[in-house]
Amino acid sequence: MSRQRLTFRATAANVPRAEALLELAGAESLSLHDAADDPVLEPEPGTAPLWPDVELRALFPERADLSALRALLASSCAAADIAVSVLDDEDWRAGVEQRFAARPIGSRLWLAPAKHAAGPPGRAAVRLHLGLAFGTGEHPTTALCLDWLDAHMTAGETVLDYGCGSGILALAALALGARAAWATDNDPQALLATRANTVLNGVTDRLEVGAPEDLRAPVVDVLVANILARPLIELASTFAPRVRPGGHVVLAGILERQAGEVSAAYTPYFAGFERAEVDGWVRLAAVRKPS
Repeated sequence: MSRQRLTFRATAANVPRAEALLELAGAESLSLHDAADDPVLEPEPGTAPLWPDVELRALFPERADLSALRALLASSCAAADIAVSVLDDEDWRAGVEQRFAARPIGSRLWLAPAKHAAGPPGRAAVRLHLGLAFGTGEHPTTALCLDWLDAHMTAGETVLDYGCGSGILALAALALGARAAWATDNDPQALLATRANTVLNGVTDRLEVGAPEDLRAPVVDVLVANILARPLIELASTFAPRVRPGGHVVLAGILERQAGEVSAAYTPYFAGFERAEVDGWVRLAAVRKPS
């Protein structure tokens, strides 16, 4: 299946805003490159692009209407040289495969493309079909959530992954010993990807996937939501009753300047907030107060 590739230039200061807009618009992958034609570098989680001018390349479904997004990028991110091209299946998969390499996460996890076999001894492996975005662990928001799961997930817990994308967070939780997980997303393509990755990892009996309105409402030990600040704020009162007292909420997709407003929305229900930051993106984690 072909994909559309959207490319444009932006200053480094505008990259976080542009990334957020691309994710919200349904980008399936995103890479950053030096717009000055120096050697291409793929920043690792925890590092920032140092170039003053950045070229962003994002993949979208073949039939996605990108006209409104192009106008928004130009007006809010001062994006320049905006262009859209069509890539055939072989070309876009090769690009994603080159970017997504098997690697460790934290002290316990191992992420790998679907074609890779088992990971190193002593690490919990998660394998992913290539192609979906903010779901290969490359983006700082996903990396922040994976780091939290790696450090805190314990055997027998239950997890709800809200805004699941490729399902990577739910799959990581199961690999780390979760008893059961639920994954939900508004995007039908994300649900298809999560179901495919569920089969790939052999956890169809422990991971339930569905749209928010179709998924049954469990009360879980950990609710992780890697979306954006505004929907996180709006969903605070919806998330709270889905987390058991003493359980955890893990929130990401938050820009540094938005962290205070997000934590304020959750303060009536959660306490003990912990904050981590990578490249201007913030992860908040907190404990559910007694009912």
